[in-house]
Amino acid sequence: MAATSSASLPPLSPPSPLSPLAPLTPLRDGLARMILTKVAGPDPYAERDRVHKTPGPRWFAPDRPIRRVHGDASMFAGGLRALLLQSLHPLAMAAVAAHSGYRGDPWGRLRRTSYFLAITTYGAVPDAEEAIAHVRSVHERVRGTSPGGVKYRASDPHLLKWVHVAEVDSFLLAHQRYGARPLTADEQDLYVEDAALVARKLGVIDPPTTVAELQQLLKDYQPELRGTAEARQAARFMLVHPPVPWAARPAYGVLTAAAVGLLPWWTRLPLRLPYLPLAERTVVRAAGDGLTRTIRWALASPNLEDRSQAPAVI
Repeated sequence: MAATSSASLPPLSPPSPLSPLAPLTPLRDGLARMILTKVAGPDPYAERDRVHKTPGPRWFAPDRPIRRVHGDASMFAGGLRALLLQSLHPLAMAAVAAHSGYRGDPWGRLRRTSYFLAITTYGAVPDAEEAIAHVRSVHERVRGTSPGGVKYRASDPHLLKWVHVAEVDSFLLAHQRYGARPLTADEQDLYVEDAALVARKLGVIDPPTTVAELQQLLKDYQPELRGTAEARQAARFMLVHPPVPWAARPAYGVLTAAAVGLLPWWTRLPLRLPYLPLAERTVVRAAGDGLTRTIRWALASPNLEDRSQAPAVI
């Protein structure tokens, strides 16, 4: 999880006829605007146009699974899950703690990573390549020594691969649990293959291209993972003391419970997180599904033909 890791909440989703003046109910409009301004800044519609209306070829055709996964509201839970999982690598977490500024400017970081996901998934190739080049230049400057005395650099292909594996596993698992249209087995492999294209351009060597390879890499990294003080502090910041208005805390609590419920059992003790399998399979799953459906409803245009695949974010 380097300083500019792309794990986050969902990116700017595919365009729709929705405009700031669309005839939405006050409740729906207010909820949509609250989410969009946090993820994409004060003018999210301009950001959407910048991503989707710039002419030119794209890396991924409209029917590719990566566009479906990254445009779904399940990315909210998937992004939080990815950050928690990534924090278990002590060198990745050391880079985040020292360089990311996630405490001082969490919403700014969210907007930057959301834009990165959006532009690489939906944007014109020149803009996507520009975003990749920017991230790689930042990674080259992020280096230091962990509290345990081990030197790290964010451009290390081994660390980059861990960040990528944790993200892809989290996004895919969240989509299969909470997505509007879960992927088939073949589509899941295609999603991993799609994500590998961006990973290679970021400097990941030999990223996984199938779910089986993804799961094997998770096992291969597991001996390197442990709960550090920095990882537990990050978990507390995200789960207990987030920069979220009090009115939104109940919904955010459901979101964090859903994200934690997606984590493997072996991550709970190192991060000091509860493991309640019965509750997670019933109460948490039902609440997470309800919240994801609500977000999807708020952000969907009533003019979309496929209401089941509403944009996750603008």
